Amino acid sequence: MMIETLVIVVLLTFLIVCTIGIIVLRDLLAAVILLGMYSLIAAGIFIVMDAVDVAFTEAAVGAGISTILLLACLSHTSHVQKPQQHNNIWALIMVSLTGLLLLYGTMDMPGYGDANSPAQQHPELAQRFIHESGSEVGMPNVVTSVLASYRGYDTLGETVVVFAAGVAVLALLGLKRREGLEPEDDEPESGNRRVSRQVADGEQDRGNDGVANS
Repeated sequence: MMIETLVIVVLLTFLIVCTIGIIVLRDLLAAVILLGMYSLIAAGIFIVMDAVDVAFTEAAVGAGISTILLLACLSHTSHVQKPQQHNNIWALIMVSLTGLLLLYGTMDMPGYGDANSPAQQHPELAQRFIHESGSEVGMPNVVTSVLASYRGYDTLGETVVVFAAGVAVLALLGLKRREGLEPEDDEPESGNRRVSRQVADGEQDRGNDGVANS
């Protein structure tokens, strides 16, 4: 338990460092990479806390699909953030107040792994999952039974989010490819091609002058 707490503290420290880097950096590409690292670190924290399903969703959506989506968006814009013309002090105050309210709300939550928490003390919930999930759902793995049946709508919602993000990325990439496919006649003439055409025209003019003089 002591080692798990130490690992969580170290990972949370990395999250704070990533957050500060995302706020300070003006390079949007570096900020997107830090966002992907943030999601991976958060997924690692969820794994340490035995929330493997949440870690999988965070890694797939946060570090995977979201990073690809942001990189695709960066291909349509500049990689450098423009200087802001207004003060964000009010936004900082609102975010700070929201964070304090969230921290205050966690004070009523039971401690991590508390055996006396309501979820652990429920007379039927845990016992039903352990002893009856195999006969009710037909799967030997209790975690799979919970994800696929007892909380199937939640899993379906997560799948829809991943699918929607994937479709958005494919749409952006397809749009970028269609914009790059222009007719060859409309392409600007390169310098080498222009020089070659001028040389050919000059030789043709000299040939025509020679024929006329003869």
